[in-house]
Amino acid sequence: MAKITFINGYVFNTENETFEKKNVVTENGYILSIGSDIPSDSEIVDLDGKYLVPGLVDVHTHGIGGYDFNDATKEQVEKMRMCYAKAGTTSVMATFASQTPDNLVKYVCETNKNRNKDDGYANIIGIHIEGRYLNPAKKGAHSEKLLEKPRLDELDRLTEVMMPSPMHFSLAPELEGAEAFIKQIKKLGGTVGIAHTNATYEESMDAISWGATSFTHTFNAMTSVHHRMPGATVCAMTNDNAYAEVISDGEHLHPAIVNLIYKSKPSDKMVLITDSMAATGEPDGEYSIAGSPVTVINGRAIILPSGTIAGSTLTMFKAVCNLMKFANISLEKAIKYATVNPAKMVNAKDIGKIETGYRADFIIVNDKTAPELEGVYIGAKKLEV
Repeated sequence: MAKITFINGYVFNTENETFEKKNVVTENGYILSIGSDIPSDSEIVDLDGKYLVPGLVDVHTHGIGGYDFNDATKEQVEKMRMCYAKAGTTSVMATFASQTPDNLVKYVCETNKNRNKDDGYANIIGIHIEGRYLNPAKKGAHSEKLLEKPRLDELDRLTEVMMPSPMHFSLAPELEGAEAFIKQIKKLGGTVGIAHTNATYEESMDAISWGATSFTHTFNAMTSVHHRMPGATVCAMTNDNAYAEVISDGEHLHPAIVNLIYKSKPSDKMVLITDSMAATGEPDGEYSIAGSPVTVINGRAIILPSGTIAGSTLTMFKAVCNLMKFANISLEKAIKYATVNPAKMVNAKDIGKIETGYRADFIIVNDKTAPELEGVYIGAKKLEV
């Protein structure tokens, strides 16, 4: 592939949290250099004074465009990758909700058939299993009949088809067998989030000592705050070594709670996610997730008649804009929570920054105060839809 140079734009510098007027030279889908030089043999992309931002990274998303990873065919996965890219998300951890072991293996394999391609669509960088190993008391949208205690024989089957990494598991650490399960995932190079849990503060700290490194959709489906029994939520808020996932849609968390997490966590330990389901980008109607029927009304995914929230119809770009509003911060402050932080949470390499040696995955934004998505480049290829 010929060199492609992006000129006349303001390039986001992750380390300084600033936009800088520089050129970005790419080759073979990766960033070759950042500076003032323009190679003579380079194709030119004129950004016309707009802002070049790292492609967004979603490490917790079940579906989009009418499809769900839990039962998507190879062809449907390709359509999902296009939908993610169109919404500004260039890297995805395909997230599987509760399923039978046979179906999990089957559809992880289907997803892997369309994992990373040089076609200008979002890359599936890894697999996230959020299901089965959950506390029934905090099951949320997950069908109880699909839940199970963590078992090493199931883990062996799953990790065999999930490789290569990144691979991430969300589970309840208080369940029998969780300690050995978490330690084995860590040994294999995977990462673990504490999820759908009744764990006490102490049990959550134990899980971190075993190797868990994050809290899945913080505050949701976990022990809540109590001044004498702090539970998993307080552990998520106060442990400076653990990541806290945040669904910034104003629905799963009140905007003030999003702001509280933002102010409580170290700036490198909060991660925006969507927890999006198949209805994302689609009309209201009937859908399903984790073995449960879901009704989407005015973009809100719920299980009737209980009213349980079942995923979201959020996009990562909207999550960033919401964070700016909820925490009253600039675009420069908000970007890391949807780029480099999620990438680091799952040990993903070469994404989340505009830096030499990283993938040339970018989004173009027209304005810093009221951002609108104006273009997407994946591997330096412009998305054409």
